[in-house]
Amino acid sequence: MQMNLTLKIWRQKNAKEQGKIVEYKINNVSPDMSFLEMLDVLNNELIEKGDDPVAFDHDCREGICGMCSLFINGQAHGPDRGITTCQLHMRKFKDGDTIYIEPFRAKAFPVIKDLVVDRTAFDKIQHAGGFISVNTSGNTQDANAIPIPKHDADRSFDAATCIGCGACVATCKNSSAMLFVSAKVSQFALLPQGKVEAADRVMNMVAEMDALGFGNCTNTGACEVECPKGISLENIARMNREYLKAAL
Repeated sequence: MQMNLTLKIWRQKNAKEQGKIVEYKINNVSPDMSFLEMLDVLNNELIEKGDDPVAFDHDCREGICGMCSLFINGQAHGPDRGITTCQLHMRKFKDGDTIYIEPFRAKAFPVIKDLVVDRTAFDKIQHAGGFISVNTSGNTQDANAIPIPKHDADRSFDAATCIGCGACVATCKNSSAMLFVSAKVSQFALLPQGKVEAADRVMNMVAEMDALGFGNCTNTGACEVECPKGISLENIARMNREYLKAAL
């Protein structure tokens, strides 16, 4: 069954101009379309009319890159759970629905155009400490030769599944990036390769997070609920312990 929908989309020409919600009607939407495919159809119609298409971020469309960050009906990535916007299908909506589509809202994520925000703040946090130094002297130890308890390896891998989409920031009432930062800290804190720079890593990444204008965590838990990869709040507790150890 094809659907007819009303879309209320945030339109903003650039970072300096004031934006507003603009209403669009779209007909004959297949329930098997992804949300981004539906926006593609809308943009084709706008282009044919000579109007400016709606700008939105996308890349892999497989739930891996984290670029398709949209706030849909007041929820990061829309009404489904454990998925990104590109994995959201139109069967989650009903014929005649009105759908509000906005960019992620945070001081550290300024709007570039329409639904596209600048998330280079995450890259800056990563650059501050989201890496390990590798000995390339010729005496490098093979990583596979280092025994790691499976429980630690599993928890590290779970943290590493974070794709940096920013849903945690967008859904947090404080625009906190602590779930993202804690995931990046945890994936190294749980492995022997990450122990050497552990103190500098957590201190530098938290300092950069604060400097970029992200808010603090008040344990609401919305970030874990909205995270498409289900990153656990336990990582925030681990980051806090790592930070305390480093500070002492």
